[in-house]
Amino acid sequence: MSAKLICAIAAMATLGALGALLLAPLSQAQPAKFEAKFEDSIAQRAQACTLCHGREGRAAADGYYPRLAGKPQGYLYKQLLNFRDGRRHYGLMSDLIDPLSDAYLHELAGYFAGLSLPYPPAQKPGLDAAALAMGKRLIFNGDAGRKLPACVQCHGQALTGVQPFIPGLLGLPRDYLNGQLGAWRSGQRHAVAPDCMAQIAKALRPEEINAISHWLAGQDLPPGAKPANKLPASLPLDCGGLQ
Repeated sequence: MSAKLICAIAAMATLGALGALLLAPLSQAQPAKFEAKFEDSIAQRAQACTLCHGREGRAAADGYYPRLAGKPQGYLYKQLLNFRDGRRHYGLMSDLIDPLSDAYLHELAGYFAGLSLPYPPAQKPGLDAAALAMGKRLIFNGDAGRKLPACVQCHGQALTGVQPFIPGLLGLPRDYLNGQLGAWRSGQRHAVAPDCMAQIAKALRPEEINAISHWLAGQDLPPGAKPANKLPASLPLDCGGLQ
């Protein structure tokens, strides 16, 4: 008997066995037991946020949704109020939180603020060294001639934010950073007056905003990075959103 014929017979036998299994009465199958579990907790309810903001609020991969985990509770709460009350504009966010009470939003903000999770690797900058140096200079020194404060004067020397209302700038996608600075610059996003971030963003040129975003997104955070408890000096501008 040839090798080809032996292989053909073996294949037919295998198919026959599979067919017998498929045609077996369903009563012989032993379905796996599954019990749905529901945990009535803020952690369970917060999972709705992770559909856009990424697993456990670590930021989504597309670069347009920010990280929530570990940000100051006061900041997160203020932003939820801003979406609900029309100072920030994104229909999905506004519709989701419109029926929620202040107390519930504060609890939700506290849940994400309490998460201590690793940050993603930094993004590789796509600008040349001169542009990145300009961005770094504005971040750490500002521009006194244009009355532009340095980013570190508000967001902390480590750029990880300051309790209770100032967010960190590291660990965020550059597309998100560019988008938010652009929104402040165009007036699409604003805070309670006096709106210091709108003032700063409008004073920055588009290429400066891009350089700042590329430099910030290109920095790794040390393990356990957290917002500072306080600033070493008073804020350089009056900011209504921090009251």
